[in-house]
Amino acid sequence: MQAIVLPVVFALASCASFAAEPPIRIGELNSYTAQPSFLGPYRNGWNLALKELNDAGGLLGRQVDVVSRDDLGTPESAVRVAEALLSRDRAEVIFGTFLSNVGLAIAEFAKHRRVLFLAAEPLTDKITWQNGNDYTFRLALSTYMQVAMLVPEAARMRKRRWALVYPNYEYGQSAAETFKSMLIAAQPDVEFVAELSPALGHIDAGATVQALSDANPDAIFNVLFGTDLSKFVREGQLRGVFRNRRVVSMLTGWPEYL
Repeated sequence: MQAIVLPVVFALASCASFAAEPPIRIGELNSYTAQPSFLGPYRNGWNLALKELNDAGGLLGRQVDVVSRDDLGTPESAVRVAEALLSRDRAEVIFGTFLSNVGLAIAEFAKHRRVLFLAAEPLTDKITWQNGNDYTFRLALSTYMQVAMLVPEAARMRKRRWALVYPNYEYGQSAAETFKSMLIAAQPDVEFVAELSPALGHIDAGATVQALSDANPDAIFNVLFGTDLSKFVREGQLRGVFRNRRVVSMLTGWPEYL
């Protein structure tokens, strides 16, 4: 009887010790108030994944606890939030961020603090190229990947006069420069007749569309997203700027923006 009971006691004691283990605490930060159209579904996604993980027994025998904070969409605020996640909330790793300039700031923070950072959404290539480090990993495809998918289609259109519209910060600037260099390589006779870069979140859609109309391009490369994209499309439809013009977009086809 003792030979049967002892293994059972040891097994129960082992289970009890696992149950007593504190949860693995993960810190998450993102621009929830600044970019609600995309980040609402994003938060639903990781909450669903967290529930499924914990319902299945957790990770390494421990439950997982995510402490989520709003980074307010600025690099300075994001760094303060990341520090609080580590120092006050005792997070062991961090993930998140949406805007590329915010992601770059947190990548530098992760390098300095030697903490694992999973960049969920920043698309700038610098996250893992020029500014890459041993503590930062990306989840989303990069700016270069997206442009490389679009340029062959743009070149097949054989449109000579192009206009570019992009938000004036790291992601938009990087996308525009990569598109220009790759399209020139694929179509040497291409000409860029307008380059419009409104401030992120502060587009003057009427002025932007009018400038496009004045430039009279054959095709448009569009990098806008979120509320900037909505305003731009609405104004462009009203003024007929898209009529008989081809438009190549980075993010317009994403479900959150359709």
